[in-house]
Amino acid sequence: FPTLFPLGIGGFEDHWQFSAISLEAHVEYLFDQSGCEFQYHHFFSFVALNFIQRRKAHLHTTLWVSSSKFCNIAPMLLSVSPTVLLDLADKLKNKKDKSDFSDEELNAFQLLNNVNIIAAKIPGSQALKTATRNQICSYYGYFGLPHLFLTLNPSAVHSPVFQVMYGEDGVDLAERPESAYQRYLYVVHPQSEHACYVAKDAVAAADFFDFMYCIIFEHLFGWDFKTSKSTADGGI
Repeated sequence: FPTLFPLGIGGFEDHWQFSAISLEAHVEYLFDQSGCEFQYHHFFSFVALNFIQRRKAHLHTTLWVSSSKFCNIAPMLLSVSPTVLLDLADKLKNKKDKSDFSDEELNAFQLLNNVNIIAAKIPGSQALKTATRNQICSYYGYFGLPHLFLTLNPSAVHSPVFQVMYGEDGVDLAERPESAYQRYLYVVHPQSEHACYVAKDAVAAADFFDFMYCIIFEHLFGWDFKTSKSTADGGI
């Protein structure tokens, strides 16, 4: 990226740096620069984020176990054949009882309980979605089925808050929210222009969603992110 690093310095994971900086932290820092060269570049965000994702995704088939169980798990892992795994997956899919499993299938099933798949930590992966869905179902089993469902969909296109993050001048957030929204939406800029801003600065859009998520949970639900607990006063 000669236009972003014209002097040939400031690149990623430079061993000449006094302190090591991770690729993820470096990219996040560059995206927060006020000059917006990195945010508005047509290719940098895609290449940088794809590189981060691929670095995590190469661990997709990596398995890890605790050191205390390694001596027992390693021989079992080497002895399992793909055929046994396919047969086991088919029986689990059909919800068959463990009594129907062969000795090899029982060993493979034990591996599933002891081995963690790193893919479950990769954002957007199917393994992470499955883990999240199981966690939600666990809440249902413990607390019971909720009586109220709330869907929150903050729109960056319609929000003066996003325009401030984008860097738009003339937005007064001290106004009454409804009047500021109406004036901004119909007078200051047309809605199509708002959508162009969102498309132009995806970093600001992501910051907006993160900000709204934190504000909603903090004030509406009374959640303290620092302690990961509800506040004593509760929310709105």
